[in-house]
Amino acid sequence: MKRMLSLAAIALVSFSSFALAAPVPYKIDPSHSEVSFRVRHFFSKTPGKFTDYAGKVLYDDKNLAASSVDVTIQAASINTNHEKRDADLRSANFFEVEKYPTLTFKSTKVVPGTDNTFKMEGDLTMHGVTKPVVLDATFLGAAPVAIGGRDMGTRAGFEATTTINRKDFGIIWNRNLDQGGTLLGDDVQITLAVELVPDVATTTAADAKPAATPAKPAETKTETKK
Repeated sequence: MKRMLSLAAIALVSFSSFALAAPVPYKIDPSHSEVSFRVRHFFSKTPGKFTDYAGKVLYDDKNLAASSVDVTIQAASINTNHEKRDADLRSANFFEVEKYPTLTFKSTKVVPGTDNTFKMEGDLTMHGVTKPVVLDATFLGAAPVAIGGRDMGTRAGFEATTTINRKDFGIIWNRNLDQGGTLLGDDVQITLAVELVPDVATTTAADAKPAATPAKPAETKTETKK
């Protein structure tokens, strides 16, 4: 009985250590994530995505407001499943990828909501223009996972959406329709579906950082009596 109680206590301490852990650095797992968008074309909405991106997330489960996100997307990786259209999107008509090779998002504030939702405010830089945007996000969970006894490490996930006006970022190309209206819409719906894994490099670097050298005590002068 004492052994069972001891094991239970150890398990409880281990779980508490995870739950009360310090802010955890994660990175995006691109093989299980997606950065996608939709924009009106005539009357429907055409989907697209970016396939080359990287990002770091600092998640604090005890103080969500202290969490942060920093993502970089390679503009040339745009993919709408149509080679000719993708080449046009990379051209000076739209993203001008040779001049502006990346899109970036850096959070500036996280506002906790209810039921694992939150708003993430940040600066989006696209086509050489930086504008503030707000993401409506949902935290999907985080925990160590295993399958069939195989340790899969810690995983975490969240989803986020926002809508931007492409003209705000200097992407203004369009065509007028003979019947009135335009070929393309101005609003772009953006969706992030993200799976995270621990950023081992960041954690290791932090652990390896040498401790501060204690200050030397002030020297005292001893007066010699004459």
